[in-house]
Order: sequence, then C-alpha cells, then structure tokens
Amino acid sequence: MPRFIHEVYRLQPSRAEPLHRETRAQATVEMAVMAPVLIVLALIVYNIMMFLSATARFDRVAPDIVLAHAVSPVGVDEQGGSVAGTVAAELSEAMGSYGVEIEVTCAEEESSGASSIFSLVGGQRTYRCVMKYVPWPGNIVLAGVDMGAPVVLEHVREVTVDPWRPGVVM
Repeated sequence: MPRFIHEVYRLQPSRAEPLHRETRAQATVEMAVMAPVLIVLALIVYNIMMFLSATARFDRVAPDIVLAHAVSPVGVDEQGGSVAGTVAAELSEAMGSYGVEIEVTCAEEESSGASSIFSLVGGQRTYRCVMKYVPWPGNIVLAGVDMGAPVVLEHVREVTVDPWRPGVVM
C-alpha cells in the first residue's frame, strides 16, 4: 500500500484511535504547567487585597487614635515619646487581625520666634504612623532555601495636632 493511502487511513475516524491516544494527556500536562502560575497569581491577589484592606482601616483609625491620646496628654516628654508609644500600642491593638507592624514617631514644629513667650508652650506636633505589612507566606524555609516573600509593604499616615486645641487636626 502506498504511503499516501496509509496516511489517509490514519486520519479517518475509525482508524484515529492511535493518534488520539497520543494526545490524551495534553490537558494534564497543561494543568501541571499552569497550576503553579495560577497559585502564585492567587497569592499575589490575596496579599494585595489584604494590604488594601489594612490600609483602609489604618487610614480610618490612625487619626482617631492620635486625637484621643496626643491632644493635651498627661506626662509627655519633650518630643512626645511616651505619647508615641501609647499611640503605637493602641494602633497595634486596633490592627491586630491584620498582623502588621506599627511604628509611631513624633516631631514638634518649631515656633517662628525663638525668643517669644510661646516658645515655652510648644508648637504643633506631627505624628508619623507607619504600618508595615509582610506578605503571606512570609517565612517559609524548604530544605534550607528561603521561599518567603522578600518584600515588606509600607504605608505612612501623618497626623498633625495642636496639643492646646483638643479635637483639631491640622
């Protein structure tokens, strides 16, 4: 039988079984190749959504906590250090379900006249609240190889208050 006729018989439906058997595992191979890509993509989307959710909550909560604890505080050192610690503790408690790290620093703005009587009173204070989010999975080590995310996402919210005018955000 000529080779051309043999090829025609191979392509007919009744004789196509040997060709069909060769392509049966193609979907399995495609899934094996695409599954890790889809898992990584799902982890990226999950981490972005968690960071956006934590950022929205942090932006709502930070000014309220700074106003509650930083205006007319009791027992403040020169740069508002004890108040910054209190604000950081309260922010950590408010953001507890997200597993973020909170840092709060305070900077006092200088008054324009250094020799004026108002230099003893102090100026406005700017509290810089920093939220750091470590994407999941954070610290996975397999066979001595660190598989965790090498990135730390950071969000900053600055709140300026006047310690002598309660409830006023500048």
